[in-house]
Amino acid sequence: MNRPFKVLGIQQVAIGGADKNRLKTLWVDKLGLEVTGTFRSERENVDEDICTLGTGPLAVEIDLMQPMDPDKKPAVHATPLNHVGLWIDDLPKAVEWLSANGVRFAPGGIRRGASGHDICFLHPRGNEEFPVGGEGVLIELVQAPPEVIAAFATMAA
Repeated sequence: MNRPFKVLGIQQVAIGGADKNRLKTLWVDKLGLEVTGTFRSERENVDEDICTLGTGPLAVEIDLMQPMDPDKKPAVHATPLNHVGLWIDDLPKAVEWLSANGVRFAPGGIRRGASGHDICFLHPRGNEEFPVGGEGVLIELVQAPPEVIAAFATMAA
């Protein structure tokens, strides 16, 4: 296959729970991750703390999420491992190519994400029109900034 984009590496792991403070007890208080940001969105029904694992352009986000309203969707706490984020070198090309090759995307299209990067989500399940999905896993595609692309290129050299 002549794929016009590359998956560079893991950008984030998002973990959901009913109370993000309980998640912070493990990830921040016990494991020592640093909270580097927060994000709240009624549209996405999420209140999250963004932690960082590692440093520099290859750092990985660990997002600790709770729903703003536990009775609304998306239910960010219903699956404890909510989603995995992947760095993509050219997000628009990836979306175009993947769509043309039967991959189903979740509603919302490409948009600005919690960390300020352009993002979109692969749907956890395929359907008749787009038969390829995440087989139960929500997958976030994240546009890698130039310094991340350069860092991964250096590792590959």
